[in-house]
Amino acid sequence: MRPMPAESSGAITPSPFVYEDTASSRAGIDEVSARLAGGTIAIIGLGGTGSETLDLISKTPCERIVLIDGDVVEQHTAWRAPGAMSLDEITAGLPKVEHYSSVYGRMHKGIIAHADYIGPGNFHLLDDVDFVFICLDSIDARASLIPELEARGLPFIDAGLGLRLAEGQVMGQVRVTTSTPTMRGHVHEHSRIPVAGGDDDDLYRSNIQVADLNRLAATLAVIQYKQLRGFYADSEAEYHSVYAIDGNTIINADRL
Repeated sequence: MRPMPAESSGAITPSPFVYEDTASSRAGIDEVSARLAGGTIAIIGLGGTGSETLDLISKTPCERIVLIDGDVVEQHTAWRAPGAMSLDEITAGLPKVEHYSSVYGRMHKGIIAHADYIGPGNFHLLDDVDFVFICLDSIDARASLIPELEARGLPFIDAGLGLRLAEGQVMGQVRVTTSTPTMRGHVHEHSRIPVAGGDDDDLYRSNIQVADLNRLAATLAVIQYKQLRGFYADSEAEYHSVYAIDGNTIINADRL
């Protein structure tokens, strides 16, 4: 069993939702859902994986959701985002955080938007955060962010895709890596999270992103978060998972 990063009182009062969560009561899981209550979750990066993560986290009773991303909505954004953007939403060119806070603010009252790229100059945006989802394409941003999160004692999950075109087919993997104060060594000892390499902007331009794998990365990341909070059963207690496309397999490693 993994340690939970924060304890919940079991009571979701006041509710962070705009309207009542009848799904939990209908399924008879109110008591279990209460383990997800409270706290502030940051989602850093609102590309395909980050926006899908928001879609899932907005349906949990956390108190606040902090969105951090400096990009604006462009036409390609729609093909990696949950739901369907209208042409007007695309051409408006709003910062992603403004667009998504407007959409998910219809359901969750605690969304806070910061139209900034994360970096040493604005790490204060993390001051009231309890948990972080890292959904960044930038290697440089990860390299400065991860030591900061560790110094603050913050648990985090980093999710990403590593895809390539080979012999006319897309190959690669989906990776989800967890780090908590209880277990951090695997991140560095086994180089689980990319924090060094070539020009990360060139890497992003050449990187393949597809909606279904973005969604899978987000889903695996949120499942791990819910295991940390005691919502889901967890017999493996893995802190690193890789989904291999060609073999349709999930490999777990770095167990607690």
